[in-house]
Amino acid sequence: MRQRTGTRHSHAAPVSPAEDIRHRPRDFFMTNEQLFVATHRAATVHGPRPEQRYSSIPEGAHMTDDILESILVLAEEDDASAGAIGTAPDDDDKRSTIQYPDVLPVLPVRDIVVFNYMILPLFVGREKSISAVQSALEKQRFLFMLTQRDEKVEDPKPDELYEYGTVCSIMRTLKMPDGRLKILVQGMSRGRVKSFVETEPHLRAEVEILPEPKLEETNSTIEAMIRAAKDQTERIMNLRGVSSPDIMGVLNSVSNPGRLSDLVASNLRLRVPDAQAILETLDPVDRLDLTNAQLAKEVEVASMQARIQSQAKEGMDKAQKDFYLREQLKAIRHELGDMADESEELDEIREALNKVNPPEAVRKEADKQLKRLTSMHPDSSEATVIRTYLDWITDLPWQELSEDRLDIKEAQKILDTDHYNLQKVKERILEYLSVRKLNPEMKGPILCFVGPPGVGKTSLGRSIARALGRKFLRISLGGMRDEAEIRGHRRTYIGAMPGRIIQGLKQVGTRNPVFMMDEIDKLGADFRGDPSSALLEVLDPEQNSSFSDHYMNVPFDLSGIMFICTANSLDSVPAPLLDRMEVIRIPGYTEQEKVKIAHRYLLPRQIKDNGLEAQEVQLSDTVLRDIIRGYTREAGLRNVEREIGSVCRKLARKKAEGKSGPFRVTPAGLEKYLGPAIFLDEEMEKNLPAGVAIGLAWTPVGGEVLHIEVTTMKGKGKLVLTGKLGDVMKESAQAALSLARSHADVFGIDPEFTEKHDIHIHVPAGATPKDGPSAGVTLVTALISALTDIPVRADVCMTGEISLRGRVLPVGGIKEKILAAVAHGMTHVFIPKQNRRDLAEVPAELRRKIKVTPVEMVDEIWPQVCTKKAD
Repeated sequence: MRQRTGTRHSHAAPVSPAEDIRHRPRDFFMTNEQLFVATHRAATVHGPRPEQRYSSIPEGAHMTDDILESILVLAEEDDASAGAIGTAPDDDDKRSTIQYPDVLPVLPVRDIVVFNYMILPLFVGREKSISAVQSALEKQRFLFMLTQRDEKVEDPKPDELYEYGTVCSIMRTLKMPDGRLKILVQGMSRGRVKSFVETEPHLRAEVEILPEPKLEETNSTIEAMIRAAKDQTERIMNLRGVSSPDIMGVLNSVSNPGRLSDLVASNLRLRVPDAQAILETLDPVDRLDLTNAQLAKEVEVASMQARIQSQAKEGMDKAQKDFYLREQLKAIRHELGDMADESEELDEIREALNKVNPPEAVRKEADKQLKRLTSMHPDSSEATVIRTYLDWITDLPWQELSEDRLDIKEAQKILDTDHYNLQKVKERILEYLSVRKLNPEMKGPILCFVGPPGVGKTSLGRSIARALGRKFLRISLGGMRDEAEIRGHRRTYIGAMPGRIIQGLKQVGTRNPVFMMDEIDKLGADFRGDPSSALLEVLDPEQNSSFSDHYMNVPFDLSGIMFICTANSLDSVPAPLLDRMEVIRIPGYTEQEKVKIAHRYLLPRQIKDNGLEAQEVQLSDTVLRDIIRGYTREAGLRNVEREIGSVCRKLARKKAEGKSGPFRVTPAGLEKYLGPAIFLDEEMEKNLPAGVAIGLAWTPVGGEVLHIEVTTMKGKGKLVLTGKLGDVMKESAQAALSLARSHADVFGIDPEFTEKHDIHIHVPAGATPKDGPSAGVTLVTALISALTDIPVRADVCMTGEISLRGRVLPVGGIKEKILAAVAHGMTHVFIPKQNRRDLAEVPAELRRKIKVTPVEMVDEIWPQVCTKKAD
């Protein structure tokens, strides 16, 4: 049998994980039976003062192997003088003559119960425990060891210890460098706490010694119990594959039921309550009966373990040793009844395939993989991959279609309800529905909404799905760099899975949703591939009917999907990808449109989100217009909604404080809610200095007003450009200088100005990159103003590129630029003559607020923008 050889902590202080070797005993009857034999020999041949017999153990000996060797050597010496095991004088008689002190120091231990004759090495690390050991060493070397009820308690009180324990003798001590003690103790006698005398500096208790009752005679019942204990012990050893003549010799030499019970119980893997119950049972026969019951449980566990191992080994040859652990797990599941029949799983997959009814090519591949799965071990890694693949096939909507709402008037009503204006987009959707109604087999369109942030591109996709009666699916392409995000990973890779297209279709459960791809202009590319190239097949109506994902490796029809892409700018979108999409521009909103959208959509949404009622908030159109004018300067509506939300939050606070509505916000009181206005009309300069002109520029977030400054200084015609200008604007500046020189007589400029002056052109806000073919006319105008010393009107702005012959070339973004001009208080704008067609997109109410003059040549602009010569 195996003694608990693991070193224990006795009520020790917390130690580092490397030092904390307190643990439960390992398997019953392990190979280290030496301590078991030594314990029995010490119990049978040693005298009443075992500490004297072990005094020869070297001081520096290791607490495990060295001390065990010393114990065995002494035991062998005693064997030579006392005879064979079992013939030694009765140790109980000797122990009964020992005079134990009435009051003993108490040493709490956790997760172990100490029995008589048990030899046990312990770590002692806590101050109270060290004090108790030192107190015992100073006297008769006796300790009273009690087990804690809760092993997690670091400083147990008297009521947290069991009442019954064991009086132990300290056989050996060894002081560690860190101040802890290693002690070797042996159980001497049972005891019971009568009362605790002291708690400081350590626990001391008055102990009642409980001597081992003497058995007058042995009857057949007792003999049967003794034999049963020995037989069960031997059976456990055989089941565990442990065969030791020494252990069986020790067991066969013990005929006392109490001693046999203690010897076996001290080496069983018992829970503390069960072991404590055996310790507290004083009658030897009753104690042996309890031990036999625990042995019976251990036999059952060992038998089950042996049966599991036997079942796991059946049908396995030498080449299948790698599957041994999997077979054990399978056997365990089978014993627990948790393992379903493998054929049931395969039948479920076949039934699912019949239900989804995939195309013929897909079904052929699925049947092929299913056939491979039937011939594989169910726990192999490849079987798991195939099972996951078949799950994806059965989860995809091969035949599921949403029924389109082909009522054109109802769809128009939904679009008008959700969005104000955007007539071009609405007309395109209604056209699609009309054609779909007449030709149900038509392919889904590929639309691309381009416009500044906050104009409603993403929310428009949801409205389109609602108008069509389809499911809506959205993914963001911003920052995507891995081609596998679109096409999926190949199944050979660990953690492989389909791309975002297939994942989305599984999520919505239909194969004709409205699929929105946001931020297509922000796709990236690196060593993992180019996602924009992978999208060429997805967004091509002629190819996506047989889209093949790398993971699925079977074609999937994407032609029924209505793809919608969004972008702020098309500059970074590759031309082949752009060629596959129908671009619809959403330039931005006028002030009047913003007021109506804010009143109809934004204000009700913010009222609801902030816990208010519609009748409690009163914001007039005048207040909304003041918010738009004074606190936002954008093409979209995001900041407008933020400012409205800020007002609603302050009103919500009033309501939460107990004030009752309605809460009315006036134009005069708006500053109290939002602070001083950020943008003021008065900020526009009434007079510009010579050399300054105002231009218009397009950016991905809308139109912008651009101030261009030119100054001259004495020099030799050097041109200096500052303001973080791009290559296009640098070329425009060179062209403007050449044009001014070639038309010097027309504009009244000294023809020799380049020989006498250096020219510095600067565009303020230097940290902001500026590039694009829109500033040519503005550069020329500012240059002429600086060279003639004639200021330009402060309420005039312009846009257009120039040629060296003085022609004004067309540019883009006319509506966004006019919106920016009106927002900054401009009254007159010059645009290229070829851009007159773009005025059709500018609302009439916007054109009424600003005068638009198309021009063909640069010399048409200067007479209309210059003021009188400064004094």
